[in-house]
Amino acid sequence: MKKSLFLLFILSALNMSAQDHFSGIKNSNSVGILSASLNPAELTNMSSKYDLNLFSFSINASNNKIGFNDIINSDSDFEDLIFKGNEPINFRIDAEIYGPGFAMKHNKWAFAVTSKSYIKANFVDIDSKLGEAIVNGMDNTILGNTLLKSDYNQRINATTWGEIGFTVARNLFENEKHKFNGGATIKLLFPGSYANFGIDKFEGNLEYKLNGTTPTAYLSNVNTQLNIAYSGNLAGSFSDTENYTKSFFGKLSGVAADFGLNYQLKDKDSYKLNAGISVKNMGGMTFKEANNSSTKYNLNIPNGTVLNPGLDLSSFENAESLQDAENILLATPYLTKTQSESEIKVKLPTVFSAYADIKVISKFYVSLYTQQKIGNDNDNDQITTQNIFSLTPRFSLKNFEVYSPWAKNEISGTTGGLGFRFYGFYLGSSSIVTALTSDTKQADVYLGYRLRLR
Repeated sequence: MKKSLFLLFILSALNMSAQDHFSGIKNSNSVGILSASLNPAELTNMSSKYDLNLFSFSINASNNKIGFNDIINSDSDFEDLIFKGNEPINFRIDAEIYGPGFAMKHNKWAFAVTSKSYIKANFVDIDSKLGEAIVNGMDNTILGNTLLKSDYNQRINATTWGEIGFTVARNLFENEKHKFNGGATIKLLFPGSYANFGIDKFEGNLEYKLNGTTPTAYLSNVNTQLNIAYSGNLAGSFSDTENYTKSFFGKLSGVAADFGLNYQLKDKDSYKLNAGISVKNMGGMTFKEANNSSTKYNLNIPNGTVLNPGLDLSSFENAESLQDAENILLATPYLTKTQSESEIKVKLPTVFSAYADIKVISKFYVSLYTQQKIGNDNDNDQITTQNIFSLTPRFSLKNFEVYSPWAKNEISGTTGGLGFRFYGFYLGSSSIVTALTSDTKQADVYLGYRLRLR
């Protein structure tokens, strides 16, 4: 699956833009539909009677290998930077696109209907030596052996889906000093496309030998389990961006839920403290397309010999999809099917989040936020996410605010950004400051427009 597959992730990470979407604006005290995505209980804190989301999108990418300084100051190729060192490769590309949404508040109640699409594409803990052998095996002029071993499930994974959300929130208690809210969101899920390639607890021998006059990478002494699954457009080319963008919404085939609680310590014009906890994305969906394939295999490659050195990795050079790679492996004597299913069931990235927005002085706030995933990203049926902790100072007026989110992300490390809101328009990035002032392994951008109606 050579360069096309890897370069998709590289170029997207560098040119598109970590998983904390709309960082800074979603915990604004100008509460709206985005705030309900943080915690559905926030909806009862709307300052207007109606909130209309016209459009918004957030595009994020992070990695643990390549920083902006590497690109600017290094003469090395992308592939050399990615495969440098022994640390497993992690790339996460993530987009959220909000369609039309409407929220309203009536007495102690608040309600919302939202629409959203998702795109996710990931490399999860890919062995750098194995990846280099697949991508650059024929360019390697150093002959010899390398022992490969990993104690986890390596994954290449991509998912697109849409959702329609229905949120209800209620003020549970309020007096002059305190306010308690509760809320829930039920999401109808519309799976679009899916692809997953998992290599569980891989161990084997990687040897570079001459095939005629060409250095070639061979795998031998391997005994591992594979999961190969694909559905919808991603059964075709895995690296064609159109296969992601044209398949947001499929047929209704899943449900998920968010639950949250919110507390405010009030003062005369706003609050001194706004805090909350929530559990989000509890649920999953099932892909049922006609071209579905989800198969578990045993991959057994014996010790290499002169006549049979093992699996020739150069045979994957022209593969463009997981189906191509699967067919290449099936043409060898090394692959044995153990289980096959026509439906693909996946779990959404369930997370626990907590936050506190503190009023320091008039119009100046500081927000603390943490997100902790509950699922395991190495599981073949798990859509991925990241653990995050962020701090955001914010200067806020009625129709204008400016903020600077600073975060510690699981994949890309420390990031710093900047954003603003002017009436209903907002624009920001959680990594633009660190991109301009220091080395960073993340890039992202978001923007949107909403209307608040009395």
